[in-house]
Amino acid sequence: MDVTDAVAELTGLHGAFAFPERLLQQIWLRGEFDTTALRLRDGRRLRLIKRGRWNRLAGPDFMDAEFVIEPKGGAAAETVRGDVEVHLRAQDWDMHGHARDPAYAKVRLHVVLFPAPRKFTDGVAGAQIPILELLPLLEKDIEAYAEEAAVEGIAGRPFSQLRSALAEVSVDKLAEAVAYHAELRWRAKVRLAQRRIELSGWEAACHQAALEVLGYRPNRDPMLAVAEAFPIGLWRKAGLSLVDEAWSTQAENWRHAGVRPANLPRLRLAQYGRWVAARPDWPERLLGLGAALKERMSVTVRRTAVREWIVSEVCDGELAGTRFDTWWCDAALPLLAATLVSNGDGQADERTGLQSCWQGWIIGDAPAELVRLAREFGVGTGSRTVGGTLRQGDLQGLLGWLATLAKS
Repeated sequence: MDVTDAVAELTGLHGAFAFPERLLQQIWLRGEFDTTALRLRDGRRLRLIKRGRWNRLAGPDFMDAEFVIEPKGGAAAETVRGDVEVHLRAQDWDMHGHARDPAYAKVRLHVVLFPAPRKFTDGVAGAQIPILELLPLLEKDIEAYAEEAAVEGIAGRPFSQLRSALAEVSVDKLAEAVAYHAELRWRAKVRLAQRRIELSGWEAACHQAALEVLGYRPNRDPMLAVAEAFPIGLWRKAGLSLVDEAWSTQAENWRHAGVRPANLPRLRLAQYGRWVAARPDWPERLLGLGAALKERMSVTVRRTAVREWIVSEVCDGELAGTRFDTWWCDAALPLLAATLVSNGDGQADERTGLQSCWQGWIIGDAPAELVRLAREFGVGTGSRTVGGTLRQGDLQGLLGWLATLAKS
């Protein structure tokens, strides 16, 4: 890991944005790329066994990785063990002088974001290190990653920029502005869900998204690593006996500072184990909600009754409260909508219904300061003097607005 974090300044659909090297490290850690299509710059196929242990101190970014290189021409595959270095560009290795640093002598793979002008990187003592480009393999476009990171990076900090922006918008224009940013957030979530399904299939996509949500913001990265290393089939067979093993594989990456005792990762892994034990087919149950969900979301049925039904039907009560609401809105609804995206206009009404459900749902877990700002400026009420209930669409609109300000 380098002392200074390199940053790429880029231009996207919504203006300029920054993409730091640390974000690329997190993408590698989470495995948010197509692992079935890995090919080195020299044309050889790569199969990952272990992406390595994230090193946040001096030295290579990931240590003790393991992968298989399959040569062209049918030759025997080679199992390689060593370290992985991650850079935005291949030439960053040269700029940092890693080839002259013995700490990088065990680097066996050079991962870069942008296309590399060469097939190998010159390592310590003349070693030839193969290069892997991640850009064409990513689950979503890099601007979406940067926006998500911007939201996470400002969580817990003063929201002075957003307060100033809200103060400049008249009450009659506020709802329109919030709805605009909420629409962008919804589309981004559905695109990510669709990409996950394309790469991993429905069941694995559900499994990954559920563990990501149970990690909360501090531990979503190691939770995603657990999801890849321990697919849902293993949880069905091993149940709660898998918790300690799953936790230990990320022992050095879990964050405990600022995490409430009830949300500690070992406890949340145990919660997921109970969920799978009670509803081993929960991804299929989620997919099968279909017409029943549409009917129950009608105006004649209380939303709380719909919530209780889903908690029971899909989660058997193991996932409830605000974390259920967060999972439902951040994972489940986008996944359901993603299954309809490729089916054309024939299911436009169903897609619209899922988005409406998302917009009007309970907010779930949310930064307290963001909720205070929403109430201060009457978001969702049409008035700055009359209180009301904050909904998911309002929260997501403010988060999207916040991310836009953070990038500017």
